[in-house]
Amino acid sequence: MSYPKRTAALASAAALAGSVVLLAAPAAHADVVDVNYRCQTPIGVKSAVSPINMTGVRSGGNYKITMSWQKGVSSSPVELGKGAMTPSATIRLGGADSGSLPVSGPPNAAAIPANTPIKISDLSGTYTPNRTGKVTFTPGTLTIKALGTTTTCTPTNSPGPGLTLDVTAAGGSTGSSSGGSSSAGSSSSSASGGTSAGQLPQTGPEDSAVALGTLGATVFLAGAAGTLWLTRRGQSVRR
Repeated sequence: MSYPKRTAALASAAALAGSVVLLAAPAAHADVVDVNYRCQTPIGVKSAVSPINMTGVRSGGNYKITMSWQKGVSSSPVELGKGAMTPSATIRLGGADSGSLPVSGPPNAAAIPANTPIKISDLSGTYTPNRTGKVTFTPGTLTIKALGTTTTCTPTNSPGPGLTLDVTAAGGSTGSSSGGSSSAGSSSSSASGGTSAGQLPQTGPEDSAVALGTLGATVFLAGAAGTLWLTRRGQSVRR
């Protein structure tokens, strides 16, 4: 094989190895889910339906999970001044993990008029997986605290998962568990989840991609070394 042909073959092998790494990149799936809430308020029971987006962004060994409400829920008979309402919620874990993840967010940034659906700010929390595999995240109970009162909104329509992630545990364990470690945190950004927003979570096992990338580099270097040896050997014979 001539030198140009050998070079082209090695370049093709390296490109193929790179494409394998890209194909091995993990996937995530998000859906906008409609949640029918039954809210127990200080003045009685109220009902509300809101589509919810969920996103997951990987940071090291953790995942930041964010819930976004597209419509307001419940209401107050009196105006809620700026900062008077504080929301929080839980997310049910399923699949390879179990338990619940608490999420929270900042108080209302503007006053909420009386008898107006309460717009919930984005709620977020940090999820640390204990098992490797596909984990589902489903909207759970929403809690609204305002003016010394507590309103609890519970889903009544058994909504499906709003987010599914391929997660990697620190120890690489697989199978079911008693629940992942988690912590709630405020979200100051308007993270829009769901496939409609075009934003997929950054997630998935990195070890396999790194291993494939290393293998591709090894094949490339080995081929380059072989080409150099053949070239030098050809020069020696011509002499």
